[in-house]
Amino acid sequence: MDVPVGGVTMDTRTAIRREQEEQTSQMSHSMELSSHIKKRTFTSSDEEPSYADFYPIILGDVMSAKELLGKFPRHRTWDVLKDTMAADHEYYRDKWTMFGNECEKVEIEVIRNQHVIRTRVDHLALRKQAERKATVHLKYLEDLSRKAPDFTIPLRAHAVWEGMAVKLCCTVQGCPTPEVTWYKDGVPLSSYSQPWTHSLQQKFGLNSLEIRRCSPEDAGEYKVVAKSPLGEASTFGTLVVNSYQGTVAGSEHLQIPVAASDLQAQFDTTFQPTWVKEGGSLTLQCSFTSDLLPFQQNISWFRNGVQLHQSSRVEIETTGASASITLRRVHKDHEGTYSVRLRNWDGLQEHSSFVYVTDGSAAVLGGPASPLSVQVSDINKDYVFLTWEPPSADGASPVQGYYVERYDMAQAQWLRCNDMVQTACHYPVFGLKEGTLYQFRVCAVNRAGVGRPSKATEPVLTLDPLEPTRTMVVKVHRGREITITKDQLEGQIKVPHPPTDVHACEVSNTYVVLRWAEPEPRGREPLTFYVERSLAGKNSWKLASMDMVVNSPRFPVFDLEKGKQYCFRIRAINKYGVSDPSDPSAPISLGEPQVVPPPPHSVVAIIDTDTSVLLQWQEPKNKDHVLGYYLYYSEAGTQGWSTINNKPVTQTRFTVHGLKKNKEYVFRVKSVGRAGNSKYSDESSSTLVKSAISTPSSPSAIVLLMCTGSEMVLSWKAPAWNGGQPVRGYYLDQRDSGLQATWRDVNTKPAKDRQHTVSNLSSGHHYQFRVFATNMAGVGKASEASEAFLCEEWIMPEPGCPYDLEFREVRQDSVVLLWAAPLYGGRSPVTGYLLESSESDQSESWTAVNDEPTPKTFYKVSGLKVGQMYRFRVSAVNEAGVGSASLPTEPITARTQPGTKNIEIGVDNDGFIFLSYETTDMTEMSEFLWSKSYGESIDGARVRVENKNNRSVLTFTDPTHEDLGLYTVEVQDNTSLSSSYNFTAEDLEKLTELGWHVRNPLIALKSGWQVEVSEKGSVRLWLQTESLSNAAELRLIRNAQEITSTPHRKITFDKASGLVEILFDQLSREDEGSYTAQLKDGRAKNQFTLVFVDQKFRQTVALAEANRRNHQKKSGPYFLDYLTWIVTSDCELFMRCKVTNVTKDTTLKWSKDGMQVDAVYDPSSGISTLVIQQVTQAEAGVYKAVISDGRGEDDSTLELLNEEFDKLLQCLSKQCALSAGPMKIQCSPEGFKLYCSLKYYLNYLRTSWHWKEKRIDQEARCKPATSMQKVWIEVFNPTENDQGKYTLEMFDGQETHKRHLDLSGQVFADALLEFQRLKQVAFAEKNRARVTMGLPDVVAIMEGKSLCLTCFVDGDPAPEMFWLKNDREITNQGQFTITKEPKSTSLTINSVTMENSGNYNVFVRNKHGTQTVNVTVSIYKHGDKPPANAVQFD
Repeated sequence: MDVPVGGVTMDTRTAIRREQEEQTSQMSHSMELSSHIKKRTFTSSDEEPSYADFYPIILGDVMSAKELLGKFPRHRTWDVLKDTMAADHEYYRDKWTMFGNECEKVEIEVIRNQHVIRTRVDHLALRKQAERKATVHLKYLEDLSRKAPDFTIPLRAHAVWEGMAVKLCCTVQGCPTPEVTWYKDGVPLSSYSQPWTHSLQQKFGLNSLEIRRCSPEDAGEYKVVAKSPLGEASTFGTLVVNSYQGTVAGSEHLQIPVAASDLQAQFDTTFQPTWVKEGGSLTLQCSFTSDLLPFQQNISWFRNGVQLHQSSRVEIETTGASASITLRRVHKDHEGTYSVRLRNWDGLQEHSSFVYVTDGSAAVLGGPASPLSVQVSDINKDYVFLTWEPPSADGASPVQGYYVERYDMAQAQWLRCNDMVQTACHYPVFGLKEGTLYQFRVCAVNRAGVGRPSKATEPVLTLDPLEPTRTMVVKVHRGREITITKDQLEGQIKVPHPPTDVHACEVSNTYVVLRWAEPEPRGREPLTFYVERSLAGKNSWKLASMDMVVNSPRFPVFDLEKGKQYCFRIRAINKYGVSDPSDPSAPISLGEPQVVPPPPHSVVAIIDTDTSVLLQWQEPKNKDHVLGYYLYYSEAGTQGWSTINNKPVTQTRFTVHGLKKNKEYVFRVKSVGRAGNSKYSDESSSTLVKSAISTPSSPSAIVLLMCTGSEMVLSWKAPAWNGGQPVRGYYLDQRDSGLQATWRDVNTKPAKDRQHTVSNLSSGHHYQFRVFATNMAGVGKASEASEAFLCEEWIMPEPGCPYDLEFREVRQDSVVLLWAAPLYGGRSPVTGYLLESSESDQSESWTAVNDEPTPKTFYKVSGLKVGQMYRFRVSAVNEAGVGSASLPTEPITARTQPGTKNIEIGVDNDGFIFLSYETTDMTEMSEFLWSKSYGESIDGARVRVENKNNRSVLTFTDPTHEDLGLYTVEVQDNTSLSSSYNFTAEDLEKLTELGWHVRNPLIALKSGWQVEVSEKGSVRLWLQTESLSNAAELRLIRNAQEITSTPHRKITFDKASGLVEILFDQLSREDEGSYTAQLKDGRAKNQFTLVFVDQKFRQTVALAEANRRNHQKKSGPYFLDYLTWIVTSDCELFMRCKVTNVTKDTTLKWSKDGMQVDAVYDPSSGISTLVIQQVTQAEAGVYKAVISDGRGEDDSTLELLNEEFDKLLQCLSKQCALSAGPMKIQCSPEGFKLYCSLKYYLNYLRTSWHWKEKRIDQEARCKPATSMQKVWIEVFNPTENDQGKYTLEMFDGQETHKRHLDLSGQVFADALLEFQRLKQVAFAEKNRARVTMGLPDVVAIMEGKSLCLTCFVDGDPAPEMFWLKNDREITNQGQFTITKEPKSTSLTINSVTMENSGNYNVFVRNKHGTQTVNVTVSIYKHGDKPPANAVQFD
């Protein structure tokens, strides 16, 4: 219905009132929400006002139906509402005022509650953060303590009676706590299966299974398995239940642990201290006595107590009886103690050894080594802090500082971080990219340059470390979580607050690192920072981070002046603006340069083993900045210092390995700090490397040698280690094994020998014995108890067992075995010994070594396998048979130890024969023992023995055949050092002769007497011996008279070079004779004679005179090289001479037989040449060259006549023959032509042709011939019989030169086919149709006359003849008349007309070919002139 303009219906008022109540309800609801969302007090520029701020929202039920339908404008209702609201404005004003007051109170309460909630939330966040840190720390501690399951106390076997209770227990360790499962005979046990009889318990790692009443069904093998994410371990135990009925349940399992205990693997060979070069690969390996049992398969490797796991650089491999670990690209950080652990029934067995990593090759000559232990800390978005340790080796000069390099994993390029070297071992790296993976490394620098880089750090990701603290997770009921960020609690604040807590976290003498706390609130946006600085006490703030973007609350400042104090403040920046500056920091200045730590002191070396010492030292008083120590050693008396460790050791003691036995060493130590290494400590006193003194190890292998019924004779093996001092004796204990008696002493004084008689024994009793060895350090451990020996008298016919088996001369394929004869020989004497061997340390399979008994008590066993382990035993033989075998020897490996040397034989400087032996493993107590045949003493009157250092020499005073035999030597306290030599009659004969020469030495001659004539005509006689001493003497004898130097004869003697010279200015008749030089040098002497008489003397005199004249002649120009000739490869005669001492006026002329010849002369080189390209008989003659000027002249003559010319022709023929090319074939209609091409041919070169090795003489079918450049032979009308090898022989007077052609097979077939083709072509050419007498080219005839053209032809058969005009055949009719005869044809043209002009042809043919002859006929009229070039017919 329509609504009047001035009034409002009741429905409308009701709707308005309802709408106002809903707005009040909404306002109340919004005030409740204000406790969570801060009240909005302004509208920012980026927030647009809503439409409701201009027009109120009008609900649909207030609008009229027509307005809803669009029939009236909607603003009409607005006008009505506006009037109504104005009317009711006063009514509602009071209510709204009251509502506003209440709202203000509510708002104040909401703000107060908001602060309370905010404080509680912050406390809760701090508590959560602390809990999270504690959780992370606990997880870190848990990770450190993570350990694979391990049974520290394994199960053990039990045997009980039926019905009794038993408790099986074991203790397991591991982190995380392993899950434990029990098994019986492979079937899992449950605590709920039989709770009335079985009880499973687990408490603090102790696991137990209690069986209250055992029955036979409970017997069996029990197994406990412990599992965790780090691995699995197991232990076994057997339960045996004894039944009263006599059965033993479970006994079948009882042998398993016992057998397993016997068969379980133990360490066999292990790795020793190892040295590996930086950057190389390291492999450590150990082997076991047998294959690993299943529970032993988990072999663990450790470095410095930290377990190593499989990775890209670490490869761990465990096979049946060995285990190894390989490290690739080893760095000095990997140096340390490496351990391997093996699990066995008793727990864990461990072997450890130190691995030394030596420095790699220097990057530059004299450069420093690489730093190590590069650590990254304080990781931020664009900043990290690096620390490292200095290298042990400075190089050729001290380390000046370090360069830091970074590696962006995305760019794959190393970049330097610092331009100036950093002197201390720490550096802040700034300007990194956020969210990027980096690696870092450090290089040391000295004067030589930049050294090797350190090991790169693990990849580091640059992230904001505070990001996790800005998120809080609140757990609510039912497992739900609410994540709240700090940004959500900051409200609508946009511009960040100022940072706080500005201070210096790192201070050095070159830089300061600032640190501050981020502002709160920070404006919900990422932050960057401005760093400002000012001198302390002044308010002159300047930007310190000028061109740098600071993303992290860290900033290094490098450009500070020393001695000044600065204050710093920070501004935070986000996209909304810049914060106010923070409070200034406290005054900050550069620190003092870090000083290197003081060196340690009191360095003491203590003997340890024969290759190591224990080094101890006292740490310096000020040890605050000491990171560790570097150790160095040098042989005493030298300055060759070497580095021991390349990774600082943190303790004050260290075992130094790899030293040489019996060498003296001194040691010194450096302290290591961040500022560098200290000075060297004082050197230790020199220490001799040898084993430390200790008590000897226990003897072994007690054996009974003989028994009389009341006495027993015992023997045993010496201890394997004497403790570094000789064993002084042995103590024995005995007990009656049948009475289970206690041990009692046998002897109160030590027995000197390893054999002792025990008396006062009771016959029929069994006795056990044990032995103790004693030395200066005391009494060692007891041996294992012997077996129980029965005390009864021996009466068996066979001999007793040999004893005291020992090894000597262990080599690659042989070993010498020694033994002592049995004390009990049986009923007849011992006649020999049989040896047996076994190729395993446990095998009972024995193989005979010798088929026939050896009578000696030593035997050399040959033919052993290299690296194979052997045991041996010996049995004595007499007439009654073979006695009992000796105890087996200890296992020995057939391998020659490094450095092993053998006895050498020779002759000393005095001519005496000697045997010498040298070894490097000598100690102060070691002695060399010489003997014959491993036991016989050597007659001291016939030899003398000298020992010096590590060498022993046995010298024979006057050796004869009585001294021949096998000589042996060994070291008293180390019988593994032994050798032998069989001195034979051949050695005696050879060395006796050598000794005589040594006692009567001769001075060795290098060069005998030589006679030399100089260019000036002087004569030199000389000889040379070996180098002589200054005491050498010389006597020169000529014709039985001693001669000395005179004015015309000078004698010199150079002792150092052994040169004796006699120089004559001018040789005369008086100097003829025999010259003898007598030399003596100590015991050595010799003499050398020159017979200088007769023809040799006269020739020398003539040569000296000629040289003297030539020397005088050479005052002017002269020939340096006289005329000579050669034949070149081009078969040319080349004559040459060379002159010298020429001037510009010097002329050189050539002549032949007195006629001048033109030659080439080069004054600059002095060479003149004459070349004759082709030699004939005319070139024979006498050639002469004359050189002359005002100072004089010289000439040279070359006679090319007779023999010399023949020699020239021979050389020329040889060169021509050598110039001959390969033999070729040329076909012709007559046959074959075989030829060779030459430079040119001489008649002096004799040629001959051969076919199938038979000479071809000139005959009807073969014709040899020659020309200037070719030699050939023609074969006429060849047939198949002419196949074969053709040879051309060219004899130059001395040598025969050959060329070959194999004219057979396809070569001959092709040549024969070509010959036949050419022959046919020639036959056809001979018989083809042809015009023998042709026509003129042009013929002229006057019109009206008759023309007759005639031509003659030939051919077989007779050819056909045709006449043509303008290529058309002319027939014999009308104006043309053609006549044909056998050899001719004519064409007559009667009464020629102008139409008869043209080209005429005569064409002849037969079966062999055709020919056409052309003639041009020209007709001219009467009165005209014929053509000039035409033949005129009348």
